[in-house]
Amino acid sequence: MAGKGFYNVTGGGGILKTQWSLIAALVIALLTAVFAVINVNSVQVNLLFSMVSIPLILLILGCTLLGGLIVGSFGIFRQYRLQREIKRLTTQLHTLQEEHTSTVEANADVTYDTTGSSSTGSTFDQDIEQPSSNPDRLSK
Repeated sequence: MAGKGFYNVTGGGGILKTQWSLIAALVIALLTAVFAVINVNSVQVNLLFSMVSIPLILLILGCTLLGGLIVGSFGIFRQYRLQREIKRLTTQLHTLQEEHTSTVEANADVTYDTTGSSSTGSTFDQDIEQPSSNPDRLSK
């Protein structure tokens, strides 16, 4: 449990969400296929420049396929945009981490020499007031 965070940043839902999405897609595809097979009559379709007579099953399946392609295109575009954003933020994170590390190292080099004492000559213990054993002073 030590390496796992509270939020799943990479998956957004994981395998279970993918399985439910697949099951829902299969149910919708099955319902569409049944509906299309029931409606096999020929219908007139006005294409603005001509009238076409086609079986309703082809119209239903064609519109379903076209709708799936449109939704899929938007999904692919969104995924591409999110991947670009993740890459940009990862690069920014690494840059900031490098800057932070170099700043911490620079501050550590300036403040302390190799023995661990302060470079200005005063020690940390001299700057801190020692606690008093006087009970009146502690109550204030």
